Amino acid sequence: MAYECSESTGADDDADTTALALKILVAGGFGVGKTTLVGAVSEIRPLRTEERLSRAGELVDDTGGVDRKTTTTVAMDFGRITIRSGLSLYLFGTPGQDRFWFLWDELAQGALGAVVLADTRRLEDCFPAVDYFEHRRIPFVVAVNCFTGARAYGAHDVSRALDLDRGTPVVLCDARDRDSGKEVLIRLVEYAGRMHTARLLDTVG
Repeated sequence: MAYECSESTGADDDADTTALALKILVAGGFGVGKTTLVGAVSEIRPLRTEERLSRAGELVDDTGGVDRKTTTTVAMDFGRITIRSGLSLYLFGTPGQDRFWFLWDELAQGALGAVVLADTRRLEDCFPAVDYFEHRRIPFVVAVNCFTGARAYGAHDVSRALDLDRGTPVVLCDARDRDSGKEVLIRLVEYAGRMHTARLLDTVG
């Protein structure tokens, strides 16, 4: 399911262009770089719902490995990027902590697919997101955010460690870099398109 809107060019009454807007989720564990990715690729000023981490939050949020993190998303991040003429992506970054997972079902409504960001230092943190999208049959790619100083692993190694379904793409990226993030999103759109086409053919076959 995708959001569609029609926009007249104004040059000619019969000359209308239809712009397709696709909803994409950006998910993953706490402190993995979701807000950073949305901010890096968004062509508009991203909407953020971040709050400063508090002492009370230390009791429920595992900040191991992300000691320098001072804020956390409490609802969602939102951004937009134009992939090509007539195709835009609306990006919704999900909160990473367990206590905000009730928001995921609302955010997932109408999504074409998802990016699951992973940190190889805390790879287990992305298991809940992987399980969520697998169980709901929402196409997703795993994007390994290559943090400075983290041990490098290949895409095949990450796929095996996460026990991903065969064919689920794993890509390496730098969430701070716009071009790198855009490549991840293009990979997701291509993969999700193939998955939705295959499912449609199954229903009519």
